[in-house]
Amino acid sequence: DRKKRQGAPSSPVEVAAASAKTLSDDITAVGSLLSDESVQIAAETSGRVAEIKFTEGDVVTAGTVLITLDDALISAQVEDAEARLTLAKANYERAASLRKSGTASQTTLDTAQSELSIQQAVYDLIRTQHEKLSIKAPFPGVLGFRTISPGAYVTAGTPLVNLEKIDQLKVNFSVPEFYLSKLAVGQKIEISADALPGTRFEGAVYAIDPAIDVNGRAIKVKATLSNRDGKLRPGLLARITVKGAPRTAVTIPESALVSRGNDFLVYKTDNGKAKETKVRAGRRENGFVEILDGVEIGQQVVIAGQARLRDGVDVEIIPPTASAIEG
Repeated sequence: DRKKRQGAPSSPVEVAAASAKTLSDDITAVGSLLSDESVQIAAETSGRVAEIKFTEGDVVTAGTVLITLDDALISAQVEDAEARLTLAKANYERAASLRKSGTASQTTLDTAQSELSIQQAVYDLIRTQHEKLSIKAPFPGVLGFRTISPGAYVTAGTPLVNLEKIDQLKVNFSVPEFYLSKLAVGQKIEISADALPGTRFEGAVYAIDPAIDVNGRAIKVKATLSNRDGKLRPGLLARITVKGAPRTAVTIPESALVSRGNDFLVYKTDNGKAKETKVRAGRRENGFVEILDGVEIGQQVVIAGQARLRDGVDVEIIPPTASAIEG
């Protein structure tokens, strides 16, 4: 006792036990929301706009007629082609009957059959041209703003209105190439948008670019998410979290970690003495830090009072404060 009173006093320290926590190696990124399908509907043929059958913002199904072009001329051509086809069919049937009875030559039958084939092709072509005057929605979606008015003359390729399929959305984003081994098709993602604070949406990765972007050393990723409630819109800035697989990690309060140059260390307590231990630190989360090497679950580490410590000094453990425990 006399020797202890004459020596250096013990350093008071607060300690906490290293604990096991479930962590996941999440990846964060920023991207943009896109329509599941998007198209600028355009005229396939020239003509004058006869009727616009939609209102901007309408929800339409696939095949809905949106715009019709004037068909007066081509309707007459359809009638003419139909009449010629009917005549060619009658001539062929007559030639076939005569050939069967032996009163017509094979050449006559062949000529009638050839004429029938020609008139059928002409009729089909004109019918197809007529159908192109009715401009339809290629898939279900929401219509945007139209760029034409009734009576306007349009040519093939003239943009008319955009159509967006938004009951499901896509999101494009990039992550550093370091994360290549942590990405997989089907991986769950969590998405938030600044325009909708406090709301989170779930999705899944559906494509990973096979080539690395050499300019940014990044991997391009595409994911999809449901938008049946219509809260999200294409073009919104998206904050993405790619969910990693859960794992058990050794963690200690961040306050236990001591930085020394490029290294990290902690002080363990062993039989009333401080033991300086170099550690490898991993993720930091909610006031705790993951220890990859150097500390095991259950070991006591100093969380307050490290400034007075060096390896091997005597320590006196005192009850920790709540703030020290919580990091």
